[in-house]
Amino acid sequence: MNTIKTTCPYCGVGCGIEATVEDRATHRVTIKGDANHPANFGKLCSKGATLGNTVSLENRLLYPQIRGQRVDWDTALDHIAVKFNRIIVQHGPEAVAFYVSGQLLTEDYYVANKLMKGFIGTANIDTNSRLCMSSAVVGYKRAFGADTVPCNYEDLEQAELILLVGSNAAWCHPIAFQRIRKAKENNPNLKIVVIDPRATASCDIADLHLPVKPGMDALLFNGILAYLQQNGLVNQPYVDTHTDGFELALSEAMKTAGSIEQVAAGCGLTSEAVGTLFDWFANTDKTVTVYSQGINQSSSGSDKCNAIINCHLATGRIGKPGMGPFSFTGQPNAMGGREVGGLANTLAAHMDLENPEHVDRVGRFWGSDKVADKQGLKAMDMFDAIATGQIKAVWIMATNPVVSMPDADKVKRALQQCELVVVSDCIANTDTTELAHVLLPATGWSEKDGTVTNLERRISRQRPLFPASGEARHDWWIICQVAQRMGFGKAFNYQSSAEIFREHAALSAFENDAEHQLRDFNLSAFAEIDTLGFDALQPVQWPVIAEQTTGTARMFADGRYFTANRKARFIPVTPRPPVNSSDTDYPFTLNTGRLRDQWHTMTRTGLATKLNAHRPEPFVEIHPADAERLKLKARSLAQIQSRWGSMLARVEINPGQQVGSLFVPMHWTDQNSSHGRMGAVVNPVVDPYSGQPESKQTPVNIGSWPAQWYATILSRQPLQIAAAEYQVSVRGDRYFRYELASTEFGKDWRTWGRALLACVEQREDDNCWLEYSDPQAGYYRTAYLPERELRACLFVGPDCDLPESGWLGSLFAKSELSRAERLSLLSGAPPKGEADIGRIVCSCFNVGEKTIQQAVQAHQFQSVADISACLSAGSGCGSCVSELKEFLPKPT
Repeated sequence: MNTIKTTCPYCGVGCGIEATVEDRATHRVTIKGDANHPANFGKLCSKGATLGNTVSLENRLLYPQIRGQRVDWDTALDHIAVKFNRIIVQHGPEAVAFYVSGQLLTEDYYVANKLMKGFIGTANIDTNSRLCMSSAVVGYKRAFGADTVPCNYEDLEQAELILLVGSNAAWCHPIAFQRIRKAKENNPNLKIVVIDPRATASCDIADLHLPVKPGMDALLFNGILAYLQQNGLVNQPYVDTHTDGFELALSEAMKTAGSIEQVAAGCGLTSEAVGTLFDWFANTDKTVTVYSQGINQSSSGSDKCNAIINCHLATGRIGKPGMGPFSFTGQPNAMGGREVGGLANTLAAHMDLENPEHVDRVGRFWGSDKVADKQGLKAMDMFDAIATGQIKAVWIMATNPVVSMPDADKVKRALQQCELVVVSDCIANTDTTELAHVLLPATGWSEKDGTVTNLERRISRQRPLFPASGEARHDWWIICQVAQRMGFGKAFNYQSSAEIFREHAALSAFENDAEHQLRDFNLSAFAEIDTLGFDALQPVQWPVIAEQTTGTARMFADGRYFTANRKARFIPVTPRPPVNSSDTDYPFTLNTGRLRDQWHTMTRTGLATKLNAHRPEPFVEIHPADAERLKLKARSLAQIQSRWGSMLARVEINPGQQVGSLFVPMHWTDQNSSHGRMGAVVNPVVDPYSGQPESKQTPVNIGSWPAQWYATILSRQPLQIAAAEYQVSVRGDRYFRYELASTEFGKDWRTWGRALLACVEQREDDNCWLEYSDPQAGYYRTAYLPERELRACLFVGPDCDLPESGWLGSLFAKSELSRAERLSLLSGAPPKGEADIGRIVCSCFNVGEKTIQQAVQAHQFQSVADISACLSAGSGCGSCVSELKEFLPKPT
């Protein structure tokens, strides 16, 4: 067996992994955390720990296709090159575009950007990272002169105050959050403040939760800046020596947030809570502000980022241990994409498109006189241009915009009428691949070979565990082959990812010295790295220069920035509410985000049965008062509508929601849910500076969906079901689960159920069936058990009170059911003496809520540690700890 060190492909934490390949032929691999990787020291979250369950060939795209027909690589590549060249000749380079992804490796990103900006000659290349962190980029560049994250994970452990702003790190960056939790356990003086409209799992360790009015974070941080000045706590020597623009920023802060009462009223908070935050920030030197999508995904996201940075500059809390403004990026290689200029408004190696010296420098390095010198179309504008026909051809790489983009139905319509849609992906069936004219099979995680950069600037290797499957090829190879066929062969004659990384590093070092304006991104230490050195590359934080090959832990310790005068800039911020406000027709504000156990559009995590158990359906969280007023029952179906689209979701009543606010997760697609695509609902408004959509604040209405019947099906075989308007499918352990509902009246359930559940075998023997029917009340239940093995079961009712799948699902692991199990089967509850674990709470160890309830009651547990010692729940990634606390006795 062979153990390979690689990097997790999920969030921006960048955890190291040790993968032990047990059988290459069957892709059997054991996954554990790399104890020596400085991002995670051996810890993995539920998603990372189950990567071994996601590397099969199921739903893999394995060969090129043109209009659904299999072709060879030469035919596919020639077709793309000819079509792109023809469109460029007829309509100009602005008529083509690339939409790429934070799932690409840096080497893939580099050649895609080089081809589009350097040789086609347009900056019409953008990335799904636009939806995640582009406002943070603007904030850093405006303040520091460069897109430089100043902090690292050690700062979280050395801080005395951590603000989590618009960041549910407990679910979205679990291992980084566990470092914060551990730091708090080790340091009783560490205070945690969560600033978020929702009471999330991250509030579990919070000393203070500020449920800020959606969109008003900039007002809160303007208030901190004003408070610092009013109380003589501005670090004036630092401000005078190392910054510009303080007076203008302060003036705006005083005007908009000059008192605690003014801030509290505007933010929907109590004066006491605001005063506590201000006092803690003002009087705690070692302060880290962590901010993520709750800040970035806003029409004023860039200004919010700068409002945060302003407070750190005013106190000089930057570049030193335990302090700084720390943007948490969402994707595994969003940072790598930023390094190579993967955004439509940036150039490679942290250079600028609209700086003639930079354009000239990159052109000389690449040997091209076509380097783009103006911004291209950002994501939303790009798909608008496809819709109008301005863009005739688009190449989409490793992303699923028909699901993830705001106003997603418009995106779908745009691609449907586009002249040429090329999609390269490792997955065969997605909402986006369905619209492709040309499909190109790319390697997936476990086959890719290159580098990624995590959210603390740490570059790590992603190494292959297996050879490429089928006819799949690396993304960089595919791009280079098209480039060669378009006539740019000499510049794209790479033989390996190591060769591309070497060029990427050399460009970062090119004319990057004291004689020229120093740039933050510099990998000069790797400018001549060979293949052996690349293969052995250890995790390291950039810049990595020849004089400091161990990397750079923090930036700006010397107070020198990357602006023309080497001073940081304060940015005056005028707080703005969301562009689209709630009104009588759309009285709720919709917030969107991730779940603990799923990743983006579930093409990978959906294959891991453990990850599907915690939240198996699209849902909408609503405050109890709103649910009562609208007569929305828990577990019933609700319809959420905006001016742009609609979706259906299960109702979850949660007092952690604000009155008037809703939350839905982002993960479901048309592949696994008939009406669960939240992107169709989200408004397409963007930040004017970053182009990042306002995905956290969409005006919506919500109402009960008038289902006439609900059904649950568990089947050992996948089923083709066409009879229900609402349909969600999810993979379980040895079975497939389907949740159905319809506004149409019921049917002949016996005939329909038998035809569906026994469709594979077409057996009509009554001895194979269990059945219960109450037609007048609308109930029907049946199970198909040839040779006493459960093959499928169906539960139908007039409302949402149907059996849970926990115990029923466990029956599919048995080759034969006992008599007691068969007698209990249609009740949905186990026979006396047999365990029913209930809804899964801990995915790492498959521990359900009923198991936890019984253990807590039986043993009188008083702490999560007690539960963990007994059941192991909470002792893995720790993401379920906040839920485990809900089972403990409440303090009297």
